[in-house]
Amino acid sequence: MDKRLLDILCCPVSKRPLRPLSAKERDQLNDAIRAGSVDTVAGEKVADPISEGLITTDGQVVYRVEDGIPVMLPEAGIGTLQLAGFTPESGRAQNP
Repeated sequence: MDKRLLDILCCPVSKRPLRPLSAKERDQLNDAIRAGSVDTVAGEKVADPISEGLITTDGQVVYRVEDGIPVMLPEAGIGTLQLAGFTPESGRAQNP
């Protein structure tokens, strides 16, 4: 993702900055999606694994990136509190 775009994006709800989802975080999320245990903030079941995503710097919400375009709809966010064993990487640079 273009660093300039990442620098201006923020969570539409909390206004927290975003960073790219790490491979480890993406894999943990996709494992939960394949198990059928992930819902969006709006309560819709997430059926398809994600290939790329953005996560708030506090590790609370993930937004899908589709074809290089961030899907920043509040209802499309995925709350990480529902993910058993999900460990957001802390201490990462905001915009590596």
